Amino acid sequence: MAKLSSGPTFPISISRHTYHHRVTACHVATPTTTTTIPFADLHPSLEVIGGARNRLLPALHSALRHPYDPFPFIAWNPHVETIFASFFRSIPDVRLRRECLRTQDGGTVALDWVAGDQYQLPPDSPILILMPGLTGGSENSYPRHMLTKARSKGWRVVVFNSRGCGNSPVTTPQFYSASFVGDMREVVEHVSGIYPEANLYAAAWSLGANILVRYLGDESHACPLSGAVSLCNPFNLVYAFEEFTKGFNRVYDKALARSIRNIFKRHILLFEDIGGEYNIPLALNARQVRDFDEGLTRVSFGFKSLDEYYYKASCFHSIKHVQVPLLCIQAANDPISPVRAIPREEIEANRNCLLIVTPKGGHLGWVAGAEAPLGGPWTDPVVMDFLEHLERGTHKTVESSTGPLTVTSKNLHHAEV
Repeated sequence: MAKLSSGPTFPISISRHTYHHRVTACHVATPTTTTTIPFADLHPSLEVIGGARNRLLPALHSALRHPYDPFPFIAWNPHVETIFASFFRSIPDVRLRRECLRTQDGGTVALDWVAGDQYQLPPDSPILILMPGLTGGSENSYPRHMLTKARSKGWRVVVFNSRGCGNSPVTTPQFYSASFVGDMREVVEHVSGIYPEANLYAAAWSLGANILVRYLGDESHACPLSGAVSLCNPFNLVYAFEEFTKGFNRVYDKALARSIRNIFKRHILLFEDIGGEYNIPLALNARQVRDFDEGLTRVSFGFKSLDEYYYKASCFHSIKHVQVPLLCIQAANDPISPVRAIPREEIEANRNCLLIVTPKGGHLGWVAGAEAPLGGPWTDPVVMDFLEHLERGTHKTVESSTGPLTVTSKNLHHAEV
């Protein structure tokens, strides 16, 4: 671990440790003095708020000083943009290596790494864990574009395919849910164990973003990630599912329900003779996502009603507990993750959070920027600017009563005394 010359003293808090010479959980508090970016330079087409605005905006200034310029014709309607991005955006050709991780409860998730990176990249290369949205996986265009962007900058990238997604196996009669962070916790621990010298980051979309933010809040000060990005996050599932019942949004609802049914049908034998409150016929013939959640999901995870599940699984409760840098990017016209669900007050109150709202973008669209219309979304370079800014700042020198500490943000910011 490289030693740096001693600098200013930063306060630290230790959340857990071993009684040896190595402190294994040292969080470095952010200095209260920060370089203030001239906010007048931010383009008015973008809404940028958050308690971390002063501290994190310098990393994004080059992108945010220009207008959000959606691609003509495609972005005039949020549904057109959403559908175009889903069906016509290019899918980068990347050779992946699959690792199946057996979880403590006997379930299985699939981790897709870039083939050959285990030999080509240094062991301390920063790692980005990608988590797609509901029924999404490494075969989708949006995680693949993010993967290639990060890989081009020397990052090690792994796509976390949830149970049954991305053709991953299902080995127990339980899928994943918006409320369940256990698999995320095990994936982070597993990846950290393979590359103990590397800093870990995560980026997630849609329902995956909801799970990621819940994980960040649950882990709070003990979170082993050095930073995270949330995109198209529904934040409040009650509002999101209210939107699903309106107008053209029913098309998305039916399409997602069909995808869930197809996954469920491939593994139906696991659910034979299952008792309790389960309603397998309802889940098997779900016409809406709500049908599947009522027949299977909310029962699997111990909720008494669908309303209770959607409310308690919503990640807006978790924002106040997030203790690592978090960038949230939303589109004001997102038809699935409504802008009214964004927890602006909580994001403003948390000094670790930054929110960017673009005027257009649809859901998982953002057909704008240098690569539009068929290339990566506008968000990809913004995400990488944010993550690389964090990675550059992970090595700091602090002083304590026992002398200088060299600190890196790996796991809980490992510190050597």
